[in-house]
Amino acid sequence: MKKSYWIMTLAAGLMIGCSGQKTEETENTEVVAEAPAEEWISLFDGQTFSGWHKYGGGEVGKAWKVADGTLYLDAANKDGWQTGDGGDIVTDEEFENFHLKYEWKIAPNGNSGVIFFVHESPEYDYCWQTGPEMQVLDNEGHPDAKIISHRAGDLYDLIVSKEETVKPAGEWNQAEIIADNGNLTLVLNGVNVVETTMWTPEWEALIADSKFKDMPGFGKYKKGRIALQDHGDVVHYRNIMLKKL
Repeated sequence: MKKSYWIMTLAAGLMIGCSGQKTEETENTEVVAEAPAEEWISLFDGQTFSGWHKYGGGEVGKAWKVADGTLYLDAANKDGWQTGDGGDIVTDEEFENFHLKYEWKIAPNGNSGVIFFVHESPEYDYCWQTGPEMQVLDNEGHPDAKIISHRAGDLYDLIVSKEETVKPAGEWNQAEIIADNGNLTLVLNGVNVVETTMWTPEWEALIADSKFKDMPGFGKYKKGRIALQDHGDVVHYRNIMLKKL
């Protein structure tokens, strides 16, 4: 009886020990937390041009102004695009993989754009010589809308939007540019309007069949600045947010 008793006691102890170890492992597994996602950062504080400069260097031109939480181009005293105290403006920081959100509204008959992967260098006079553009346009009033790949939401002169979701001139639009390891998605007012893959043979073919075909730096850079275009027309931007991917 004693021998059997001790055998049973030993077996019970082993079972309890194993059970305790398993419980401890399970508890340890449960408390492992996932790494936190990157935070959204504001590229425009709603009050100043902090974080921005004129393409090519220097302070933001005086035609660009800030009021009521918006960053806008005042074209009243301008004579055409890239003239006077305007010019394209770019972020101080360069970005690689990112999710960009922003809102824009364009004046009647207006034209502008958000350009990304901009490489700022003396060999390039304009930011659009390197960076692709998500078009900002009054489709109803600007003559550029007659060109099918130049309409609002298009990947300018490269890919036509799957559908048109732009709002009339003077109304706010919500836009997104998602660039993740070459996978590019453009979103306008909640709809994925363009999806493509950059830096592939197909991407090179798109460029070769576009107005950028003779620009050796266009669409080549995998990291760069984000630009707001001065096309000579009144345009407003606000809520410019970015998350690094």
